[in-house]
Amino acid sequence: MSQIPPTPTNLRGAVDLSGLVNRPQAPAGATADAAVPGEAIQLPSLFFQGTDANFNDFIDLSMRVPVVVALSASWADPDRRLATVLDTVTSDLAGRVVLVQVDVDANPQLVQAFQAQSVPVVAGIVAGRPVQLFAGAIPEDQVRDVVAQLLELAAQNGVTGTAKVDAATGEAPEGEAAEPEPEPLPPLHAEAYEAIDRGDYPAAIAAYKTAIAQDPRDTMAIAGLAQVSLLDRLAGRTIDEIRTAAAADPSDREAQLAVADLDLSGGHVDDAFDRLLTLFPTLDAAGKEAVRARILEYFEIVGVEDPRVGKARARLASLLY
Repeated sequence: MSQIPPTPTNLRGAVDLSGLVNRPQAPAGATADAAVPGEAIQLPSLFFQGTDANFNDFIDLSMRVPVVVALSASWADPDRRLATVLDTVTSDLAGRVVLVQVDVDANPQLVQAFQAQSVPVVAGIVAGRPVQLFAGAIPEDQVRDVVAQLLELAAQNGVTGTAKVDAATGEAPEGEAAEPEPEPLPPLHAEAYEAIDRGDYPAAIAAYKTAIAQDPRDTMAIAGLAQVSLLDRLAGRTIDEIRTAAAADPSDREAQLAVADLDLSGGHVDDAFDRLLTLFPTLDAAGKEAVRARILEYFEIVGVEDPRVGKARARLASLLY
């Protein structure tokens, strides 16, 4: 039975990355030549900023060395913490993978190509083909396990090159400014991240709740609480268990809430909203309040500016009034 989060599989749907346009020069040393087993590929860095304009360069690079792609939003606390974990894992692998960070707010074509319906989303590219890795912030040990599986997949496809960075030129690619050092996190946010790293979701929830109590306008803590609460509800459960329970009793509120959590964690945002909004009119007052609260959590996870949130909010309002 499949555990959550899932191990690498193909990206959902038919992802067509070849439609991206405006291909500039490839990163130094990266060409679409046939891979040579174990070859050293000279690059200016192991870390890149991917954009709608330059992403095909990294598809070319994936023919020779595996590429890890992190789609995230700079304003989201879990995304920032995951970025630090991915930087550490990439550095430790010493060129066996290259990391490409993508700002979802600035690159809508990549968001569509990877079907990134929530953030953060992490994928891989091996031999020009995308591979889904995971969604959401997960502990460092799990990140290492998933990247290890990506390396196994790459080896099976003959992609075993290693990126080498020239110490004299090991800087951001030409034409790109080096990424600024992130500001230190507020203490309670840092405490929450440390708890997430060790898989202690209740401790992270407590830290975020304290942050919100101290500042009810702390939007990053509100979003972080919603995301880690979702992780906590799904921890230790299997996909089969959740879906079987929901199918067995469509009127079971808790079972339907659980499968909606599962849908959202897998990026099926519309399915999650539709399930709960369809269930809502059938419930008593207490049930309606529980579902309403869960939907509001989803708004924070998906992002209040997302058009799917706007549609779900309008539908919820019509049911309430």
